[in-house]
Amino acid sequence: NEKSPYLLQHKDNPVDWYPWSAEAFEAAGLEDKPVFLSIGYSTCHWCHVMAHESFEDETVAEAINRDFIPIKVDREERPDVDAVYMAACVAMTGSGGWPLTVLLTPEQKPFWAGTYLPRQALLSLLQQAARLWREDRGSLLTAGEALTDRLREAEGAGTGFPDRALAGMAAGLYARSFDTRWGGFGHAPKFPTPHNLIFLLRYARRTGEAQAGAMAEQTLESMYRGGLFDHVGGGFSRYSTDRRWLVPHFEKMLYDNALLMLAYCKAYAITGRTLYRQVATETAGYLFKEMSLASGAFVSAQDADSDGSEGAYYALRPEEVLAVLGEDQGTAFNACYDITEEGNFHGFSIPNLLHSPLPGDRFAACIPALYAYRLARASLHRDDKVLAGWNGLLMGALSWLYRVSGQT
Repeated sequence: NEKSPYLLQHKDNPVDWYPWSAEAFEAAGLEDKPVFLSIGYSTCHWCHVMAHESFEDETVAEAINRDFIPIKVDREERPDVDAVYMAACVAMTGSGGWPLTVLLTPEQKPFWAGTYLPRQALLSLLQQAARLWREDRGSLLTAGEALTDRLREAEGAGTGFPDRALAGMAAGLYARSFDTRWGGFGHAPKFPTPHNLIFLLRYARRTGEAQAGAMAEQTLESMYRGGLFDHVGGGFSRYSTDRRWLVPHFEKMLYDNALLMLAYCKAYAITGRTLYRQVATETAGYLFKEMSLASGAFVSAQDADSDGSEGAYYALRPEEVLAVLGEDQGTAFNACYDITEEGNFHGFSIPNLLHSPLPGDRFAACIPALYAYRLARASLHRDDKVLAGWNGLLMGALSWLYRVSGQT
């Protein structure tokens, strides 16, 4: 009876999932069981992996159903729930992600949190947590109370308007973690974080500190050159698994692409470099082709997996390109976009421009044929939820694209 595509993906699991509801927590209280909370979204690759390994497994399901009240949450449908327990995970482990796995008391207080767990690790966790709940519940309740207090304290921190000194401190922190070779910040995996790039562009313009703008620009170009950007269909994947931006985690999210459009538009407005306007325009084209509905709204996400394999929709072999484009154009395209016999992704190649000059319009006439071939070869699941906030981000980005290009 749910509308969420993510929850519906799990409706036939042997795990007896509840949606997030008062009924679920009432059951936890009445049966004197802790809650097993799993949060994810329908286009998340590692959510699929954990579902196949564990939630479709009868042994895992028996352990969860016997000792826990299981709750499944779509983090895009309930961002409020996700935000609370993601903060708990970060506080406990120093990092977060999806699928998010949390153990709670019937009073909704977390006492353990993590992300993806292989089947055996999950079974071990379930066994230990169930034993502690029976034999040493006080330690779990104490941990839950302490974590809840920490989260409440954090809620009240950081209020007020940031001053120039704080902005300068932020720019300095980015400079210290900047990857001078490939752009971006820190080590793999690398996320685009367009809001940070917009900050650096604005900071450079306001203060005249050229380094901040240079970091943002190098990152914007590197992300476009790598496989993070879809050079055949347009648009950006969620993040890169390596520091070069070559091999992405392939799902495409509406909010990522809207914010990246905004970052490229603002970079064009500041620098006048036509590459940035081109990337924003191609990203908008992708969204209208593959993420829009007849109503005028835009869906939430597109899956990383096709036909049960991550990235199979995007990666190409040289002979496929030659068959579509012909010998001359195909050979030139393969050389430019690094499509080789040895490949860069499980024997296939993710098109990229990491070691090639920017081609400009050289292959503009080739792209539609490759795009049509790829569409016919495989299909991608779409999460068709329409989220007002994410659509709002896109409206803002499209307004900026019109502002800098005049294109409707």
